[in-house]
Amino acid sequence: MSHPDHSELQYRIALTMVPEIGPITARKLIDKIGTVRAIFEEKQETLMKIKGIGPRLSGSIKSVRLLGEAEKEVEFLLRHRISAYYYLDQDYPERLKHCEDAPILLYARGQQGLNAGRILSVVGTRKATSYGRDICRELIRGLASLLDNPVIVSGLAYGIDVIAHRTALECGLLTVAVLGHGLSTIYPWVHRETAKKISKQGALVTDFHSGMGPERNNFLRRNRIIAGLSDATLVIESGEKGGALITADMAASYDRDVLAVPGRVDDERSRGCNGMIRSNLAALVETPVDIINHLNWEESTLPARSLPAPEISPSMDEKRIMALIEQVPGIVSGTISTRTEIPINRTLALLMGMELKEWISIEPGNRYRLRISIP
Repeated sequence: MSHPDHSELQYRIALTMVPEIGPITARKLIDKIGTVRAIFEEKQETLMKIKGIGPRLSGSIKSVRLLGEAEKEVEFLLRHRISAYYYLDQDYPERLKHCEDAPILLYARGQQGLNAGRILSVVGTRKATSYGRDICRELIRGLASLLDNPVIVSGLAYGIDVIAHRTALECGLLTVAVLGHGLSTIYPWVHRETAKKISKQGALVTDFHSGMGPERNNFLRRNRIIAGLSDATLVIESGEKGGALITADMAASYDRDVLAVPGRVDDERSRGCNGMIRSNLAALVETPVDIINHLNWEESTLPARSLPAPEISPSMDEKRIMALIEQVPGIVSGTISTRTEIPINRTLALLMGMELKEWISIEPGNRYRLRISIP
């Protein structure tokens, strides 16, 4: 744990639990009073006179339940070996220290990669196309072969996020997943195995306490950490609106570089990227070298890293599906389910898994083709 003592951590956690007191107000309070402990020990009459606090917030700070809830959170952190980084700590992520709205307390399981020399955030649509998935893998694999240990940050969401994490893991890179909820759960649940690997090869990071679930508004708050942890944010496929563009805007507000991969002009999932490039809000990226050159990163002087070959060990049902796709290229999921007699829900789940593993590809019209030889 990265804190001086448990009682001090308890007060820090309690401050983050005060309703309507965000990081900026918390900083002002700490600057005015001196320490977090002193804030809770200060008289309410004094607190309410501080600009922006008033009687309601000062009453919330003096609530007796806060310290009790915070004590339970300390026990949770100790039990699960989760680190808590205070914004004035030396080991708090250095890049986040320069963001005025960064959390005053950051929780992390894994403790790796938060202050690495080169950190890139990769975000994009949850409904990635085959093009988006392929370019995401190609860019990260290229960076892994050309650079010394870059770190990939994303949000563990469906689509581009989880592909970025999984590709980094496959390449032996550290990867950081920033969560929109506490560390007592994983959302989406289907990514729990990926999350376990990330905790051993990177870190799971959040500013939410353990009791906080994956509520909609949390993910906007999560995006600022994705943007603030890295040197640059790369957007791969995004519509004209969405979380990826919000993250890119936050990165720009932190004076960080924004990069984007162009897409087809008639594809709604590329309009956001194309628009940012057209408006000079993002630098165009087509290759890993584009990223390296734009960020002035030095390529590794070591021989190119030899990346491990992906493991191919399909189940019996996967082999049946792959054999059918080999026989009938361009077949659709409903026909696959009928001809293999595998229930449609399981068929769709297996197809999604095989696509993520790059065993098959999906083309316009939701038609499937084989990408590898059947083992």
